[in-house]
Amino acid sequence: MSMGILGRKVGMTQVFDAEGKAVPVTVVEAGPCQVVEVRTMEKNGYSAVQLGFGEANPRKLSKPMKGYFAKNGVEPKRWLREFRVDEGHGYEKGQEVRADLFSEGEVVDVIGVSKGKGYAGVMKRFNFGGGPASHGSSKFHRQPGSSGANSYPGHIFKGKTMPGRMGGERVTVKNLRVFAVDVENNLILLRGAIPGAKDGLVLIRKASV
Repeated sequence: MSMGILGRKVGMTQVFDAEGKAVPVTVVEAGPCQVVEVRTMEKNGYSAVQLGFGEANPRKLSKPMKGYFAKNGVEPKRWLREFRVDEGHGYEKGQEVRADLFSEGEVVDVIGVSKGKGYAGVMKRFNFGGGPASHGSSKFHRQPGSSGANSYPGHIFKGKTMPGRMGGERVTVKNLRVFAVDVENNLILLRGAIPGAKDGLVLIRKASV
């Protein structure tokens, strides 16, 4: 259980390391986040810190959410997420969490929602081979083929790889290395790609052992 930060995916670029090699990196606007609520074992049954990130238009908030932010004495936030932490973490309501939570060379896990690709067939979604292209094959080029069992059990099991909506799922990319941290501009540069589209919400947390 480790603390993390919320951020916004800015996009990808390349930078050069000390040896002059080009390194592909993803730029994330990480924070500043504010501690909105602290969960405790006594009150909630688990220990966690709830962070808020991004400005929210008060006119678009429901009355319960307005009351929630007012009760905790913080400005309305667009996103709220919790990070499980150990007891005695030392975080308090209203405290800011910034990009300096991480350092250059550190290994992190990044969570985001992958890009939605709409309704897709089995060849695109699960890398099926498809049917023959010639030798008398007719209208079977991209079909999955037989998918059912015999009279027993007489149905397709849940989880069968079939056509369906692709993407738009929570994805965790593990063990990405922090290339650089720009505390002044709240930017974190991560080696490689992370899930999601530009301006999408991402969660960065210290890599689990």
